[in-house]
Amino acid sequence: MAQGVTLLDPARFDVRGEVNVGRDVLIDVNVILEGRVDIEDNVQIGPNCVIKNSTLRRGAIIKANSHLEGADVGAGSDVGPFARLRPGSVLRDQVHVGNFVELKNALLHDGVKVGHLTYLGDSDVGARTNIGAGTITCNYDGANKWRTVIGEDVFIGSNNSLVAPVDIRAGATTGAGSTITAEVPEKALAVGRAKQRVIEGWKRPEKIKKS
Repeated sequence: MAQGVTLLDPARFDVRGEVNVGRDVLIDVNVILEGRVDIEDNVQIGPNCVIKNSTLRRGAIIKANSHLEGADVGAGSDVGPFARLRPGSVLRDQVHVGNFVELKNALLHDGVKVGHLTYLGDSDVGARTNIGAGTITCNYDGANKWRTVIGEDVFIGSNNSLVAPVDIRAGATTGAGSTITAEVPEKALAVGRAKQRVIEGWKRPEKIKKS
């Protein structure tokens, strides 16, 4: 606190390792810092966060109930609430990682937005790219891990499955509900989903009454 940290309740704050802090840092209640944690100036950490062996750069905001381990959060980035950053997660500057997003061994360049309900594992995401809700990288084939590479200014539609290894080039777009299994060229639109069928007069199954 003498170094410029505001603890909203010092009785509900745990340090379990080595912490280096800058000035004008705000830490809410029930935060646990483990291992080596480096916190630069003007960082805010919300309640109920666990941060282990991570770096939070100038102006970063970690919102409530987020768990970070082995992560590097860039200047002006915000994470959470309810986000999980696993080892190897690197956020450059001004990155947004929203609620119920999980990252593992993923590099997100400047200005990337990953709003909600997403898993990015073994991924490299170019600057200013937007990842739609419900998108996952299918990075594990049961034996080996594979990498997904997404270029700059890409728009990934909601509920996409990106089957690694796969490259999505700069400026490309993928349609909502797509399964992407092959390279998408620059500025192209890729749609990978089955054609919808409508079956008129279909009857829902009925429960069999127990005698």
